[in-house]
Amino acid sequence: MAVEKKTLKVHNKSDKPDNVVENEHKIMHECAEMEKELPKFFNKYFLYLKGNVLPKTRRAYLYDVRFFCRYLVEETGITDAKTPAQITLKEFQKITADDVNYFFDYCRHYETETEKNVYYFENNNKTISRKRSSLSVLFKELNREGFLEKNITGDFTPIKVQKASEREIKALQDDEVMVMLDAVSNGTNLSKHELFYWQKTKLRDKAILILFLTYGLRLSELQQLNVSSFNFSRGEFKIYRKRNKEALMPINKSVEKVLNEYIDSERAKDENLLPEHQDALFLSLQGKRMTERQIRELVKKYTSIALNTSRSGGYSPHKLRATAATSLIGRGNSIYDVAALLDHEQVTTTQLYAAHQRDVKRNLVKNMEWELEREEGEQ
Repeated sequence: MAVEKKTLKVHNKSDKPDNVVENEHKIMHECAEMEKELPKFFNKYFLYLKGNVLPKTRRAYLYDVRFFCRYLVEETGITDAKTPAQITLKEFQKITADDVNYFFDYCRHYETETEKNVYYFENNNKTISRKRSSLSVLFKELNREGFLEKNITGDFTPIKVQKASEREIKALQDDEVMVMLDAVSNGTNLSKHELFYWQKTKLRDKAILILFLTYGLRLSELQQLNVSSFNFSRGEFKIYRKRNKEALMPINKSVEKVLNEYIDSERAKDENLLPEHQDALFLSLQGKRMTERQIRELVKKYTSIALNTSRSGGYSPHKLRATAATSLIGRGNSIYDVAALLDHEQVTTTQLYAAHQRDVKRNLVKNMEWELEREEGEQ
């Protein structure tokens, strides 16, 4: 007999909207479920994560640690356990830095098999570096709590990851932003299939892009927005940021215009929505709060048009955050003010965008047209 899934009822006494509280509960539930799959002697490590890192970071660390324990069970002779939870402390104490380094190498290329498919995974240094961080925290904490005699993390293989200052910042230029906004306003360069859905969501899509471009919002910040987040009479709206911070953002004329057009002319009426979605600002065609994945795909579609590339070559929402930063700084705004708007913990992060002079390279090579000069010389 099938067990009926119970509905989650939130009794929210905080100042946060119910959807933010529900999302935090979902992450905590996912963490608790992963902890059940891991050895009991990790319990103090679990407590350390719960009290010292952000919920999403905690989830990522637990995912990596679970993956490592599955690797121990399935790919090595270090343990006789059949599941990660059965790994004993005595077995874990035998693990050397070399064993962990072999795991990092394994993570670069590996396969997983299901009943129907074999999946091949290839990871870059950035991903391996995160796994290294996850395991470093685990081994350090187990050593600190006396479960391991030695802290072996000093012998983990160093993993070179480009510093932020070494990476080319990817952001749309102002003319590309205009191409993108023209596409979402008029359906330019959309396929026949895309045009069909664009007719139903063009006002929503434009409002999403304008919010990203104006405020440099994080994807989670935009996805969690509610209709009640906005106070148009006071000209401001509230967002919920990392580290449980709230922020009030001013509404400019463009944002007010596109949001009112969407809410008044396109967004489904509350009476046609399920109670849990009635306050959600951005809705799918099914009348549910849009997921982060849906918003990400929307942004990739429109940015690919601006970049004149394939849909898979479009930018992520984080690149629109970079676009907002470089555009704001390019208009002469203080990097300290931009840092405050974007919620950068350190102004050095914002300085990377200030140093990103988008047209410098183009201007440098503009007068170095060797072949054109050669052809002119022959005439």
